[in-house]
Amino acid sequence: MTTTSTTALDPQRVQRRSVFLLSSAQLLSGVGNGATLSIGSLLAVDLSGSEAWAGSITTVLTLAAAVAALPLARLAEARGRRVGLVTGLVAAMAGALLIIASVTSQSFLLLLLGAALLGLGTAANLQARFAAVDLAEPEHRGRSLSTVVWAITIGAVAGPNLIQPGAAVGAALGLPPIAGPFVFSAAGLFLAACLLFAGLRPDPLLLSRRLASEAKSDTESGPGTQPVRGTIRSGLRAVRSSPRAILALAAVVAAHGVMVAVMSMTPLHLQQLVGGSHGGHHGGTTDSTDALVVIGLTISLHIAGMFALSPLWGWLTDKAGRFQTIAMGHGLLLVAVFIAGFGHQEPVLVTAGLILLGLGWSAATISGSTLLAESVEPDQRVTVQGVSDTLMGAAGAVGGATSGLLLAWIGYQGLNIASSVMAAAVLALTAVMASRRTSPAPAEDASVNPTS
Repeated sequence: MTTTSTTALDPQRVQRRSVFLLSSAQLLSGVGNGATLSIGSLLAVDLSGSEAWAGSITTVLTLAAAVAALPLARLAEARGRRVGLVTGLVAAMAGALLIIASVTSQSFLLLLLGAALLGLGTAANLQARFAAVDLAEPEHRGRSLSTVVWAITIGAVAGPNLIQPGAAVGAALGLPPIAGPFVFSAAGLFLAACLLFAGLRPDPLLLSRRLASEAKSDTESGPGTQPVRGTIRSGLRAVRSSPRAILALAAVVAAHGVMVAVMSMTPLHLQQLVGGSHGGHHGGTTDSTDALVVIGLTISLHIAGMFALSPLWGWLTDKAGRFQTIAMGHGLLLVAVFIAGFGHQEPVLVTAGLILLGLGWSAATISGSTLLAESVEPDQRVTVQGVSDTLMGAAGAVGGATSGLLLAWIGYQGLNIASSVMAAAVLALTAVMASRRTSPAPAEDASVNPTS
């Protein structure tokens, strides 16, 4: 694209179109994650033959998302958001198909591989929220980011409730009933990839970079600043240079770790609780059906909490401030784990805790991601975002890996109480940093909210 054609574009019109396309793709791809979260642990136990592997799907999915985050960020940095996002979604579609194959062949190894590829889709969905702020005005960053996060609500909430419709589709295709929901997942991911590949033009990241370069060349001699090659070391160095970025990174990483640790073990806990705490997997057919219904409803409401009120958190991030919304998010996480933990014998209280867990995750992730995007230099932004998603995924992987062990060791109540430590630590850090903020925000962020 030439300079003339670049300047002829209306950046805000491109921004609105980009947010619409990103939101639509999130809606379609959300079905994949919803189905995996709701029945992944059940599939793992079934195909492995051991409850010790119950957390393996969540662990593999989140670990793959962590590993893929920085390479996808580098791809976006080199070739734009469109290429990075489409690559992740296509890989996730292949993962959904592999999970179907794992069920038909009763292969635990294929299940793990499929979960790993679905993790690339998770990494792409996380990257999409940052794509929403590439062209956003400072005072609208929180709302733009939250709009894309919110759009995943319908697909993600539908996913856990596709067990019965999926069974019918599976039967029609000659597949085992539990494989059916992943047919919907593969179709949604395919449509999302096609939508972004065809529609995300011009690319918001590449356009924002060209506009910044042109603006700089108008006032300074020489070319504009070019992004540096991203590595974890360079990203962490950029984060360490900004106390605001340190808080932002801690907020999103801790929130993700708490959420994954508790959420990943809740289906198994509910299956044992509703199906008969003494009978475990040997309960009757009616008890097993009741457990699946409760699990599907609980995870659906949890995912609704994660995404449905995203616009509210985006608005609060812009209006009340970044620090305040981070504190709200981690405060909600603390309330959530105490309700779910101390109410662990009551499905209603567990469900209430999971809803609040989703709300806290949403508030902390949206406000933390917004603060992170504006707390580092533009040429370091994509790398830092990739590092953030890598560490989020790593925290989720650790949470998923250790949650099964903690469940067996100290029970569901103990798991929740142990998870509260991370949320409490971020709340303490936020309070300390807020008390030290005696000087105004940096000039480039002052227009957003000087007291954020």
